[in-house]
Amino acid sequence: MSSDPWGRVDEAGTVYVRTAEGEKVVGSWQAGSPEEALAYFERKYDGLVVEIGLLERRVRTTDLSAKDATTAIEHLRQQVDEHHAVGDLDALRQRLGKLTGEVEARREERKAAKAKQSDEARHAKEALVLEAEELAASEQWRVAGERLRALVDTWKGLPRLDRKTDDELWHRFSHARSAFSKRRKAHFAALDAQREEARKAKEKLVAEAEALSGSTDWGPTAARYRELMSDWKAAGRAQREAEDDLWNRFRGAQDVFFQARGEVFAERDSEQRENLARKEELAVEAEKLLPVTDLKAARAAFRSINERWEAIGHVPRDARPKIEGRMHAVERALQEAEESDWRRTNPEARARAAGLTGQLQAAVDKLRTQVDQARAAGNNAKADKLAKELEGRQALLDQALKGLEEFS
Repeated sequence: MSSDPWGRVDEAGTVYVRTAEGEKVVGSWQAGSPEEALAYFERKYDGLVVEIGLLERRVRTTDLSAKDATTAIEHLRQQVDEHHAVGDLDALRQRLGKLTGEVEARREERKAAKAKQSDEARHAKEALVLEAEELAASEQWRVAGERLRALVDTWKGLPRLDRKTDDELWHRFSHARSAFSKRRKAHFAALDAQREEARKAKEKLVAEAEALSGSTDWGPTAARYRELMSDWKAAGRAQREAEDDLWNRFRGAQDVFFQARGEVFAERDSEQRENLARKEELAVEAEKLLPVTDLKAARAAFRSINERWEAIGHVPRDARPKIEGRMHAVERALQEAEESDWRRTNPEARARAAGLTGQLQAAVDKLRTQVDQARAAGNNAKADKLAKELEGRQALLDQALKGLEEFS
């Protein structure tokens, strides 16, 4: 019989291994000596040690899944439990038990990490859904559209959740995108319709503008062009290509008209400046008639000046009030001279003025006598009252005498 600390071989060739639970039959050996039998089963033990060591290294240094690690552990545990090796099998069981604990710990860590990742992914997707639902009501079509596309890319980069939760969140997310897309399409469809209406309206405006471009009815046509411009602005924008083409035609028609009008007005302005210079000469000639010394000669001279004035024509609008004011001043002076001459030579007016002056003189003389009498009687209050009345009548008399002098 042969033995070592972990096993023995009996006379019948049966090989045993020693364990904490007692000896276990390893196998039968008939092919050689007991020493060779023990050596053979010890090598099998060494093989288990190597395999367990490799598995420990894989578990601790690689991302071997808990499932694969557990399968490998159970496979080795089965080999240990079958007792087909000689060695410290209890130590191998302890190592496998410890390794099982490590795998379970890793499984829980990964489970917790996965749960945390899933929770973070759920919160992230819920945030994406809420933002998408807010964007669904936006009218910032370009910005909101770009942001929604970015949210889709972000969504794709997040881990999947459990099917029910993921499907529910995706349904809300997709619905928000669809709602926004539907509103955007409706908006641009309405905008296209508005632009088509604007195009039709502006084509009519262009047609009228082009028809007016050759008009020489400057004032009314210019006013109509201003109305057409207001109508153009109120019509809204057409499609970009049509808008640019229609605007070029519309502006071109206006340019033709206003350039022609400008040329005519420039010629007219030059003529009116010449007219102004001629009227300024006549105004100077008319002003030399003042002051009036010979009314008849002055009236005849002004009539001649006025006839030449009327024959000259228009002057620039901004100069018109001043130049016409100078002629009107001369005309008013002549009129005042005529009125003064008429009053001076009118016998009836002279008689009326003389009669009024006599009446006022009599009233003044009477009041002066009454004042003197009142003071002589010592009635100063009455005298003061009569003196005030005398002062007023004297002022009227002075004015009447001055008027009477104009008849002399």
